[in-house]
Amino acid sequence: MNRYRRIAVLDIGKTNAKVVVLDAETGAEIAAAKMANTVLKDGIYPHYDVEALWSFMLDAFRRFAKEPGFEAISITTHGASAALLGAGGTLAMPVIDYEHEYPQAIRDAYTALRPPFAETYSPRQTMGLNIGAQLHYQKTAFPDNFAKVAAIVTYPQYWSARLTGVAANEATSLGCHTDLWNPKTGQYSTLVDTLGIRGLMAPIRSAFDALGPLLPDIAEKIGISVPVYCGIHDSNASLLPHLVARAAPFAVVSTGTWVVNFGVGGDLEHLDAKRDALANVDAYGRAVPSSRFMGGREFEILSAEIGKVSEEDAIAALPSVISEKIMLLPNVAPGSGPFPGRERQWINADAASPAECYAAACVYLALMSQACFDLIGAKGPVIVEGPFSTNGLYLRLVAALTQREVIALPGSTGTSQGASLLTGVKPAPTKETRFAPSDIAGLVAYRAAWYALTE
Repeated sequence: MNRYRRIAVLDIGKTNAKVVVLDAETGAEIAAAKMANTVLKDGIYPHYDVEALWSFMLDAFRRFAKEPGFEAISITTHGASAALLGAGGTLAMPVIDYEHEYPQAIRDAYTALRPPFAETYSPRQTMGLNIGAQLHYQKTAFPDNFAKVAAIVTYPQYWSARLTGVAANEATSLGCHTDLWNPKTGQYSTLVDTLGIRGLMAPIRSAFDALGPLLPDIAEKIGISVPVYCGIHDSNASLLPHLVARAAPFAVVSTGTWVVNFGVGGDLEHLDAKRDALANVDAYGRAVPSSRFMGGREFEILSAEIGKVSEEDAIAALPSVISEKIMLLPNVAPGSGPFPGRERQWINADAASPAECYAAACVYLALMSQACFDLIGAKGPVIVEGPFSTNGLYLRLVAALTQREVIALPGSTGTSQGASLLTGVKPAPTKETRFAPSDIAGLVAYRAAWYALTE
């Protein structure tokens, strides 16, 4: 084990980016900086403002190098993104926003050429949620720009390459519904040859590899020279501490903009590609049955519409929500999740109070989570990471619906703590809140009615 005392983590989510410094012994955040992750609408297509992120990151590293100090850098980012580098290592094309939708003719052409689900365990996604679709679009729509591409790297590795000069790809990001990876063989899928990009794909490195020290000019700007680790997909960063500390089977719910569910100890044979069930690839290169929905984005939308409601008021409103069957049906954020093609609908909610609507929204999120667990055959306790780990009503409902223990890990550093483990430090002790299985009056009948309406 490396004896780092403090690790700086660059953690880029779809909504926000942050740099945190973690104490290796306790896992505590001892320094943090945060900014919004914005999308620029200029240029050839919507793209991430990587220069703003770069300036933010360097400033945070520079300040944190002075106080509290750190000895290594690790990186985690959202998935469904790749960077196309030119011969000099700079971007040949902007890093496309995965929520950009392509012309129908290009979408249809890609659907016809992508590998079958049985090869990649990657379902066809909307927008650019399959990196293969992004690359096909970029190559098809902008051939002159694409001709200048010398290397393709997954998104965490774009940042490690920019810091070290070493270009790499890594399995957790390649295995994140890209269509580019065969999780059973641990190799690229046939799509890389279909697209003619095999020669452009940077070498594959382990998430645990130190790619090198900071480039000299960057070390001079920051004020220290430290090793930079390869990096990891953010939901897999949340999963990693549990792979180290727990025996299968168990489920991990990684919450953020997306709610990603991992069925550790499950199998791949019963995944339904039409319902956003898929295989992810963990930090050790192993396939993990997974399912997801855009729950964080949905809850953000609903909270803005409903207004502020205390948890106490929501809990008090739950009995009337269940008895009167005040329901929210999927989907608030369309295009993904276990009930694709549906548009949200409120049932029996015309006279509902804000507290009842908020409670119904929590029931909706818990039912969506249970549907996701069922799709991947998840067994054992349910561990909840990220923002939903502080939503007591959601946690209580998940425990009641699944009749399994729910273990909440409050705090916002799940992805950052997981990324810090890449440096060789041991998992830090975590504070847990446990919710035992319980019976909530009327919930079984409510669930049956909700499922009947979603069919």
